[in-house]
Amino acid sequence: MASQSVRYNSFSGMIPVRSRPSETLLLLPLLPVFVVGIFPMLLFGLLGFPGISLFGILLICVGLADGLSANSNFNQQVIVYGYADRDHRSMHSSDLHSATRFALLVDVVGAALVAVGLLGFFWFD
Repeated sequence: MASQSVRYNSFSGMIPVRSRPSETLLLLPLLPVFVVGIFPMLLFGLLGFPGISLFGILLICVGLADGLSANSNFNQQVIVYGYADRDHRSMHSSDLHSATRFALLVDVVGAALVAVGLLGFFWFD
């Protein structure tokens, strides 16, 4: 009972209480989650369903920019350095394909958010 603190209760007298470690150490690893989640939550809270549509439009713009940037990098490699040997060609083309797949995924998520925002705006408002 020496390592436990004691709390007094008016009904039964002494109650041993176990001390718990502080949970403030969880704040540091979870801080990026809070920072990333603030923007969409504020958009939805302040603007409602049109805010979700706006966020979807922003995601579509990011996806299109990422896809165009990948195509630009590939074209620059081909124009400046020419077609390299087979290994380097496959490396550059796989980089292009992976970047365009990710850009397409971002575009699809953005389009889904626009659709959800429009449906929510016309259905619930």
